[in-house]
Amino acid sequence: MSKTAKDRQFLAVIGDEDSVTGLLLAGIGHIEESGEKKKNFSVVDTKTSNEDIEAAFIEYTETRKDIAVLLINQHIADKIRFRVDTYTQAFPAILEIPSKDHPYDPEKDSVLRRVRRLFSD
Repeated sequence: MSKTAKDRQFLAVIGDEDSVTGLLLAGIGHIEESGEKKKNFSVVDTKTSNEDIEAAFIEYTETRKDIAVLLINQHIADKIRFRVDTYTQAFPAILEIPSKDHPYDPEKDSVLRRVRRLFSD
């Protein structure tokens, strides 16, 4: 296992309040005590701009080297679809998840679309 993969030990989440709360109650929350108290979760509501969502995505996928998996609500991923669809790195893995108010649509999932392209004739 490469050093970069070995150092990735956290899940991160960009989601609505209910999704983030549920995942925090499940134990994924982490806040670094040093410096600016970086956290591995970002709550998105109606007041959150697309630029803020994109900044959180970039932080978790490019800046932070300790994130192994990024969970993002699919309806939020739709707001930055161009970023999600063009992301090609192995780590962190990006998983689009449903939310309470927005059901999962497999046609929008970038990972599932890539898999289908690989196995299509």
